[in-house]
Amino acid sequence: MSVAMPNVNETWSGRILEVTLGAGPDQGGTRGSTVTVGGETGLPFLHFEGQMPHKPVVAVEVRDQAPDDWSDLLVQAWGDVLKDPAAWAARAEELGAEVIALALDSAHPERGDTGAKQARDTVRKVLSATTLPLIIYGPGQPDKDNEVLVAAAEEAAGERVALGNCEEKNYRTVVAAALANNQVVIARTPIDVNLAKQLNVLIGDMRLDRDRIIIDPTTGALGYGLEYTYSVMERVRLAAFSGDAALQQPMIVTAGYEAWRAKEARTNEGVPAQWGDWAKRAVLWEANTAVTLLQTGADIVVLRHPDAIPLVKTAIDGLMTAPTA
Repeated sequence: MSVAMPNVNETWSGRILEVTLGAGPDQGGTRGSTVTVGGETGLPFLHFEGQMPHKPVVAVEVRDQAPDDWSDLLVQAWGDVLKDPAAWAARAEELGAEVIALALDSAHPERGDTGAKQARDTVRKVLSATTLPLIIYGPGQPDKDNEVLVAAAEEAAGERVALGNCEEKNYRTVVAAALANNQVVIARTPIDVNLAKQLNVLIGDMRLDRDRIIIDPTTGALGYGLEYTYSVMERVRLAAFSGDAALQQPMIVTAGYEAWRAKEARTNEGVPAQWGDWAKRAVLWEANTAVTLLQTGADIVVLRHPDAIPLVKTAIDGLMTAPTA
């Protein structure tokens, strides 16, 4: 006698909002492609429980000046394009990037202290060099973030770029720039569900539509707090699906930045021989960090190494293939 298996599928009342990056000529922009993320009605890649209408996308980090703190492996992999953000962005597009994450690193007071004019020039050049949507990051210092992100938002008016990071210390200025120029913001908080919710509420109070907010919950790399950040992201998604409107935005993670801070990826000096080939190990460290975070709800992963791009995209394609009975 056969016994029917009970239906144990979860059902949820909430869904993740859809956010689109990039605008084509018919929308007032110049992008040759756009990306839409979000729209999920169930936990990541559980296709039998809910819809996942848009696959996660891969962004590639590009800096406005050659990094002096990157691993030799990254420097060798990119070569001379590191000296030219426009050429770097074009090369990233050739290698399969779906979004360019432009970091205005030279604006940091300790790394060049450039200002609004150079930010505008860089954004203009990168927009001309690639057809992809842009994320534009400030240098991570509140006053300089405000200066260069406002300039970048104005220079990219109509292109629907994402401005990052929008944090508690600077959200008013960044949100105002987004409102004035029809941009998206990346709301970043330090690994805490309640702080993420609070910042989204504050942004919403400024009348920025919820479908123009992406959450950066802050993450860790493989072996460096990944389990904790995974659990926080999972709690964000569970709250969203349970109906918490303040957390129903797509999530972005800077997997490349986190992975290349790890000793296992960054260096081959003073490490056990059992760790194996450095180049292979480092790329896998980044790819594994990214794929793990995809499985807890990341909609956009920002990578650094060219060889990590196809690995992560292949994993996404596999996870997006619903199993057949």
